[in-house]
Amino acid sequence: MLQISNLYKKYNTVLALAGLHMEIQKGQLYGFVGPNGAGKTTTIRIISGLLKPTRGEVWIDGIRVEKNLKVLKDKIGYIPDFFGVYDNLTVMEYLEFYASAYGIYGKESTVRARQVLEQVELERVEDHFVDELSRGMQQRLCLARALIHKPQLLVMDEPASGMDPGARRVLKNVLRSLCRDGYTVLISSHILSELSDMCSNVGIINQGKMILQGDMDEIMCSIDSANPILITIYSELEKALQFLKRHPLVGRISIDRNRISILFSGSKEEEALLMREMIEQGILISSFTREHNSLESVFFHLVDSEAGGKNEN
Repeated sequence: MLQISNLYKKYNTVLALAGLHMEIQKGQLYGFVGPNGAGKTTTIRIISGLLKPTRGEVWIDGIRVEKNLKVLKDKIGYIPDFFGVYDNLTVMEYLEFYASAYGIYGKESTVRARQVLEQVELERVEDHFVDELSRGMQQRLCLARALIHKPQLLVMDEPASGMDPGARRVLKNVLRSLCRDGYTVLISSHILSELSDMCSNVGIINQGKMILQGDMDEIMCSIDSANPILITIYSELEKALQFLKRHPLVGRISIDRNRISILFSGSKEEEALLMREMIEQGILISSFTREHNSLESVFFHLVDSEAGGKNEN
C-alpha cells in the first residue's frame, strides 16, 4: 500500500531524512516511532503531499505520489495532531462541508456523513456543535472527516495527544475496526505503550533513517529471546541451582530469594526441555518465563545504540 524508497529531505544545511526506507502493507495498523527531531513529521508531510522531498520516491498503491498529486488526494486521508476551531458548525454541517471539497453534495453527502459517523462511533452527536465536543470526540470527528472520500491510507499524526485513557481506548477500537474493513493506517505517536497494544506493525526512525521495522509480535519475541529466563522455585532451591550450574546452555545465574535468573542460549524447544528436566529432578517450579521487553525499552535501547555508534566514529 505504501512504499518509501531512499527518501531524503534537506532544510538548508540540516538533513532531516537520510535515505529512509519504509513499507506498509494493506490492512496494517502501523506505528511510526522516533525521538523528537528523528524525521517523523517530515516523513508524514511528504507522504501527505504537504512537502516535497529533496530526493527519493513515495508510492501509494503502486502509483508514485510526486508524479500524481490528484491520486494522492483520492487515496489518502490525513489527520493532524491539532483539530482547529469550528464555531457555529454542527457535526453534520462540518462533515458535509468537507464532503463538498471532494465533490460530494446533497443527499449523497448526508448519507456519507452518517456512514463515517457510525464508523467512528459518533452517530449520536450529529446535531451537536463541533466546539462543544470533548477532545477525544473531536479527534474521532477529524478521523470521520478523513474517511469522507473513502481513502485507502489514513495518516495520523499524534492522534491520541491530550486524550484521557477512556478516549484513547475508544480510538484504538475504532482504528482496529477500520483495519478489519480494509483500511491501512499509519499512526505516529510518542505514547509508546498505546502503540504496542494497538499496532500490528512498527517502524522506529532515528536521525532520518529507519533503524527497525516489522511485525510487532515478531519484533518483541525476537528481542525477548535474548532476555534472561526467570524461574521461581517452590521447593528444592539448592538442587535447582546445582542443576543449572551444570547445564551446558546456561550462562550467567543470579538469585533473589526463590527466584533464579539465567542467561540461556538454547532454542524454544531446548527451553521447554530445560523446564521438563528440572521437574524430572524433583524441583517444583512456580513459574518459568522469559523476561519481557516493552516497546519503550526496545525504542530506547535502539536509539541509545545508534547514538553510541555515532559517538564512536
